[in-house]
Amino acid sequence: MPQHRHALPQLNNQTVITDGGMETVLLFQKGFELPDFCAFPLLRTEEGRAALAEYLTDYLTIARRHGVTLLLESNTWRAHSDWVTKLGFHESDAADLNNEAIDLLVSAREANPDVRTVISGCIGPRGDGYVPSSAMSADQAHGYHRAQVETLARSEADLISALTLNYTDEAIGLARAAGEADMPCAISFTVETDGRLPTGQPLGEAIEQCDASCPQPPAYYMINCAHPTHFAHLADEGAPWLERVGGLRANASTKSHAELDEMAELDEGDPADLGARVGAFRRRMPSLNVVGGCCGTDHRHIASIAAACCDC
Repeated sequence: MPQHRHALPQLNNQTVITDGGMETVLLFQKGFELPDFCAFPLLRTEEGRAALAEYLTDYLTIARRHGVTLLLESNTWRAHSDWVTKLGFHESDAADLNNEAIDLLVSAREANPDVRTVISGCIGPRGDGYVPSSAMSADQAHGYHRAQVETLARSEADLISALTLNYTDEAIGLARAAGEADMPCAISFTVETDGRLPTGQPLGEAIEQCDASCPQPPAYYMINCAHPTHFAHLADEGAPWLERVGGLRANASTKSHAELDEMAELDEGDPADLGARVGAFRRRMPSLNVVGGCCGTDHRHIASIAAACCDC
């Protein structure tokens, strides 16, 4: 059964670290093919499951070293109906794939009882992670994401993390589905180099709109798939919405989303610099307790972030 669903450590002013960019590590460093950037098919091969389990080892070691909680994120960012069927699975396979992903994290938790872990069921956007094409209404997003939300709510996941959302209506619909399932939810927006959503909407406005539109608002908000140089200036605003930002999963690269899409090689950035920037941003954001990585980051970046953010 879930261990922290009703008492998330990150909501109790405790530092929680995450892993890095799972998909970019598996693709560029481990040599796995990830069609359409989907990692969930790896659950269906022995080699894939072993790689997913091994991937977690470095992050468990970092959390153990610093004595902090590790958020274990499931490889289900695209394990919802459109992408499942596009890759040749039946739509009915989606629930099993999500459950298998959570079971893998439960096994990691049980094998490492000395590390406090929070299990997160990851949900990504219906469409492109960078471009808000074919945008849904909030009601359409609610209907689309409800099945995955309900599957994760029946699992041992402690919360849902909706990552790389790029327009507000999808965030509202997904958050409503989580609220109906009585499932804590972190809504994570991605931003462009100016700190705004890809739609041009200011981040603060998006957070305020989502909060106002959900009978049960998200537990907290996050920023992911962007470099600190893109959004660090937002901490200067001093607005109340900043208190709702509880997490950050930063990119290794300072490049824009458009530039990253054109790259054939991975931009790993500078792990030490990234750690320093995340640490500096966190010190200006007292509600930000979840820190970790996104595209291009691996255990080196998370080790640097942990060193900058954890009380040791």
